[in-house]
Formats: sequence, structure tokens, C-alpha cells
Amino acid sequence: LGGLRVGKDESDFNTFIGYAGNVIQDTLVPYGDFDTNVIQYYFDAGNGFSAVLSLEEGSGVVGTIDSYVPHVVGGLKYTQGWGAITGVVAYDANYEEVAGKVRLDVNATDAISLFVMAGYGTDDNLLDDAGNAIDAGGRGFYKQWSGNWAIWGGATYKFNEKTSFNTQLSYDEGKNFGAAANIAYDIVPGLTITAEVDYINVGEDTVSDWTNAQDDDAIGGMVRFQRSF
Repeated sequence: LGGLRVGKDESDFNTFIGYAGNVIQDTLVPYGDFDTNVIQYYFDAGNGFSAVLSLEEGSGVVGTIDSYVPHVVGGLKYTQGWGAITGVVAYDANYEEVAGKVRLDVNATDAISLFVMAGYGTDDNLLDDAGNAIDAGGRGFYKQWSGNWAIWGGATYKFNEKTSFNTQLSYDEGKNFGAAANIAYDIVPGLTITAEVDYINVGEDTVSDWTNAQDDDAIGGMVRFQRSF
């Protein structure tokens, strides 16, 4: 209603900045949690500038707020024909920590689009020895990557109107490295088949092992049929 949205959604820490590429497994290095109840306001100036302010409840044992104080997310975006620059910052009310991400999108040609995104978050209260009632294991609702910083990058190449190649690379301070690549084909409008291959090299400690992969190097794949209405 006039830019105001209230209800259950995905966090603006992810949606406003555009997630992390066009691959299915885009969280091999995670960039934030998703499901939450929100009270948010979105503003579009009409000249390429837009902004959002979101009060969020979070979800899960670690992420759900434990008092009347909500998590807070704010973001700014500038969009033009060449691409976009977006920034978001989040305050974790449970652990009193801050996380932020900055993303650059570039439309290199009509067929090629590129993006790079960097994240940084404080984690003193998220660590095992912080003395909190609930151990966050170094990862809060927003700063879910291992260590303080992480980076994601990727590309999309459109062969034609129906077929595209998508890839994403990711890495964080905990030495987790992820790579994903797929080919998506629109069989008919609204029906897409995607074939994807994923690889992860996990970090050196248990906190880093986000995916619970049993080997240091793990490879997986999938085929997805998606019908959109």
C-alpha cells in the first residue's frame, strides 16, 4: 500500500540487493537468512534512486528476535541502463551486531550481464565464547558467512531468448569456496528446465562447514523443472 508492506516475506537484506546470481545453489557461501515477518517501506524516486527500510522479526532459534526490539535493514540503490549499484546494512537486535553488503551489476552487452557483491559483518557476540544464552556459532541472521568478510561474483550469458548460461563463484574469510554453473532453457513461456553443477571446498574449521559436506571437496548436480504462473 503506497510502498508499505506488512506480512511474511524474505528479508530485504537479500531481496533488495538481488540475492546472489542466477544459479540454484547460490548459498554455497551463505549471504543472509530469508524467511521473516516484516514491516517495511519502499521508496522509488523515479530517477533511478530507490530505498528501503525494513523492521524484521527473523526466524529460527538464533534469528528470531528475543524482545520487542526488531532487526533493522536499510538499503539504497541506483539503477541505470548500464546496471546498478546497491547497498544494504542490517542490525541484528539479538546479538547487537551489524552486517552490510554492496553489489555492482553491469550490463556488459545485450547478452552478457555481470555482478560482484562483497559482504562484511561484525561477529564478536556471535562467537562461541561470547557468553550468550544461545550459541550462534559465528553466524547470525544476517552475517551468515564464516569470518568477517565474503565475496560473490557471477555472470549470465544469453545465447538467445530461450537459453542462458549462468555462473557464480563465492569465497569467505573462513576459506570456503563455492562454484556453481547451469544452463537454463525455456521450453515454452513459463516452463523452464535448468541443469546445474555445483562444487564446494569447505573451510578449515567446523564453523566454516556451512553445507555439512563430508569431504573437503564436494561436487553435486541437479536438474530442475519449473512452471511459473
